[in-house]
Amino acid sequence: MSSILQTIVAHKRKEVASRRELVPTKLLETSLYFRSQPLSLRKYLLRAGGSGLIAEFKRKSPSKGWINQYAPVERTTLGYMQAGAAGLSILTDTEFFGGKNEDLTTARKFNFCPILRKDFVVDEYQILEAKSIGADAVLLIAAVLTPEEVKALGRLARSLGLEVLLEVHDADELSRSALADAVDLIGVNNRNLHDFSLSLDTSLDLAAAISNEFVKVSESGISNARAIGQLREAGYSGFLLGEAFMRHARPERACAALVQEIAALPQLAAVA
Repeated sequence: MSSILQTIVAHKRKEVASRRELVPTKLLETSLYFRSQPLSLRKYLLRAGGSGLIAEFKRKSPSKGWINQYAPVERTTLGYMQAGAAGLSILTDTEFFGGKNEDLTTARKFNFCPILRKDFVVDEYQILEAKSIGADAVLLIAAVLTPEEVKALGRLARSLGLEVLLEVHDADELSRSALADAVDLIGVNNRNLHDFSLSLDTSLDLAAAISNEFVKVSESGISNARAIGQLREAGYSGFLLGEAFMRHARPERACAALVQEIAALPQLAAVA
């Protein structure tokens, strides 16, 4: 685990302990969203003729600092959906990414597509919290969890109707953590945890090793339709983009432009 990831996880454990005292589990379970039926990110990504895009709302990152501090979550996420994104990813970490739980709840009020809660899950409390704020899916990161933790957290999420996207960075994480009864989607992060470099080769190299029972998602370092075409040929159905959109003054317009380019890809006809 990289030093920045260790720092984030250490802070997250303290943060979760504090939140649990402020908002007990019983209070989370009174949320309106706790009784609602989540949407399936899997199904939206596999829709024939769809873009496969998971459009992310991310204000900043530990490596880049502020990316787009003032983008309104309402306009941006609604614009993503209207542009043709298959789903949304909302960063809810405050300390390192400038997000908050309210961002996801706001996005939920304005959108009728699946929403992934993007955060650093280290505790069952966060799964219950994700359900209470309106998420449809949660992210589990193999680099910060043991296989036993992935299994326990994933099964809890699925018992609540949430889907689970397991993020891996290499073949070792994949072999240790791909549990069919606890995970719905496998996401390959193209960012190297040690030097923060980006390479689509990470996704391309791991594609064949991921069982087809999981929906394959490529994350980070994707900026154009040509890359998405290449990833589709390798078997990926989902493409998570955040910074590529958020660095624009109007992220939703950047998303719309990419969706149009994706629609022109020749392999779309074959998928449909």
